[in-house]
Amino acid sequence: MNRNRFTPVAAFTFALISAFAAPRQMAGQDNKTPYPSMAPLEQYLMPDRDAEIALARSAAPEAISRDATVLVLSRHGYETAVDGKNGFVCLVEREWMAQFDDPGFWNPKNRSPICLNSPAVRSILPITLKRTEVVLAGKSKSQIEEWTKAAFANEELPTTVEPGAMSYMMSKDAYLTDAGSHNLAHLMFYVPVMDKANWGSDLPHSPVSLLQTGPPEPFTLFIVPVGEWSDGSSAPVAR
Repeated sequence: MNRNRFTPVAAFTFALISAFAAPRQMAGQDNKTPYPSMAPLEQYLMPDRDAEIALARSAAPEAISRDATVLVLSRHGYETAVDGKNGFVCLVEREWMAQFDDPGFWNPKNRSPICLNSPAVRSILPITLKRTEVVLAGKSKSQIEEWTKAAFANEELPTTVEPGAMSYMMSKDAYLTDAGSHNLAHLMFYVPVMDKANWGSDLPHSPVSLLQTGPPEPFTLFIVPVGEWSDGSSAPVAR
């Protein structure tokens, strides 16, 4: 991020990173939690199944998403709506996939279309699917956190991230956060837990930002903003 020209997009990126990677600092600044508990389930569901499929596919360019498997969220978890053939899986995540001390963890407005490549499908997607099942079982945030720690410790979830794991988040219609324009076209890269200096993350003029790092998750997650939405139209990026 260019620290010398703090554009609106740079401000959004900062808000996104703060919301996911440094929520303790935000909590210290604002003791009022906007979403203290889970809202009624209906607020997280999309009643139009076709609309959810389209939103999920919008995460990546059509050349990728048209042949991807598509998952939709039901009352009991994610289920396959479309069988794909290229190894990618697209779905619309909800905010409960954020870090546990994110003040927006229960934000029902969040809609985060994402398309994961094959390595991420094998090593990252199981985390999303299992955590969502626990959420929909009615567990509290603290219970979900304890379950997550135990699941990794007991190797019920993948304990390593596959080389090359990445995902697309380029949907023009995403709602990622209450901050700014609510959206940012970007790619996400999952790597073994490491110091962000290994990627030159968050240095002046570097396009790479640290989003989160384990434990308990066995990965460090970097994001790189891109200049196009998945439909090829221009997307704002920090300069």
